[in-house]
Amino acid sequence: MLEPFIKVGILSAPEIKISLLETYTVNGAQVRGPQTLTITPDHKIAWQGQEYDTVEFHPYNQGATFEIKDVVIGVNFHWERKENQRFSGSARFIVEGDKLTIINILPVEDYLLSVISSEMSATASLELLKAHAVISRSWLLAQIEKNKELAKADTHYSTCTETDTERIKWYDREDHINFDVCADDHCQRYQGVTRQSTPTVAQAIAATRGQVLMYDGQLCDARFSKCCGGVFEKFENCWEPKDFHYLAPRRDDQDPMQFPDLTIEDNAREWILSRPESFCNTADAHILSQVLNNYDQETTDFYRWKVDYNTAELSEIAHRRSGIDFGTITHLIPLERGTSGRIVRLKIIGTNRSMIIGKELEIRRTLSNSHLYSSAFVVERNDVNPATDIPASFTLHGAGWGHGVGLCQIGAAVMGARGYDYRSILNHYFIDASIDTLYN
Repeated sequence: MLEPFIKVGILSAPEIKISLLETYTVNGAQVRGPQTLTITPDHKIAWQGQEYDTVEFHPYNQGATFEIKDVVIGVNFHWERKENQRFSGSARFIVEGDKLTIINILPVEDYLLSVISSEMSATASLELLKAHAVISRSWLLAQIEKNKELAKADTHYSTCTETDTERIKWYDREDHINFDVCADDHCQRYQGVTRQSTPTVAQAIAATRGQVLMYDGQLCDARFSKCCGGVFEKFENCWEPKDFHYLAPRRDDQDPMQFPDLTIEDNAREWILSRPESFCNTADAHILSQVLNNYDQETTDFYRWKVDYNTAELSEIAHRRSGIDFGTITHLIPLERGTSGRIVRLKIIGTNRSMIIGKELEIRRTLSNSHLYSSAFVVERNDVNPATDIPASFTLHGAGWGHGVGLCQIGAAVMGARGYDYRSILNHYFIDASIDTLYN
């Protein structure tokens, strides 16, 4: 097969400002320099005094770049901020609802040059970068295939089931319909040529060109997160109910089969309240700097963490974030845990209403102004009023950063620092998967 081109959604806003740093073409005309595009009241694109349904800027010469102003990164996470970012390839503007969306169209390998440096630090070890190149390529192409399957299927695909007593929801790639992937943590971080900063990244991409993870003749849905917390999570506990053999629970350690059953509440509590040995249990500043970009390094307590809320604060956050008026929250009760100890179903009991919520990201969103680091936590109720059974505050003791499925980025960085090659790293996190070459 030939190297595919992909469509990446970068930014949605009523007005988008870009600067064409070299010559681009639009409908055969050449243009460069600052450009401002806005949405009109009748949902057209206004540019240079005219209205359009879509506008596409194509590079006149290979290697031309454009800059987008005020791109939001870390959307709804604790590190959210804006950056000016530069991109290669073409820029397509479309209308989505009451906003414009800018889509970057470029070859897969060019996209990966940025993703690897955006998801990791470009100073990471070559073997770690090669491993991440393979999983990022695998995940991307698997999502495109999934998109095609969903388009062919004459059935409604839903990521949420809700009754009067339970809301189970997950967040995944199928949230996007007009492009393949977005540029933020929802899919894979992609920050254009802004992050293409070392020859080692290019070397990692070139050395693994076209390589993907396969299992049983299918592309692997190769997920990854910052820190598993010691044990891998199963795919079905975070997204749709599919059992992928290659995303099996294992300990993030050189003896991967030695771990407790963390679906059992007592085991999960003991595990989370301790600091078991694992690859991702590290405070090595040099290793962490390979994985964590500057804003990620603001987060230091990822392996084990603690969050304190007074009860009024937690009740207000849960109401605002979920839209459910629990009243004053009295209990947070884990009903189901996954293989890493992450809560899959959580019962929130309040003075007005009780509700079961899941899966892991919905729990993280509901109990935080941004997102909890993970849903692997145990709950302490502090200073409980014996008359009302209402605590004065809650303490959440947690483990890990992200969903914990697939490759653990910090654990993989430690493996790279200890001399494991990229194939060994991938075999550790993706059980029985093969590394195949789709195109040269």
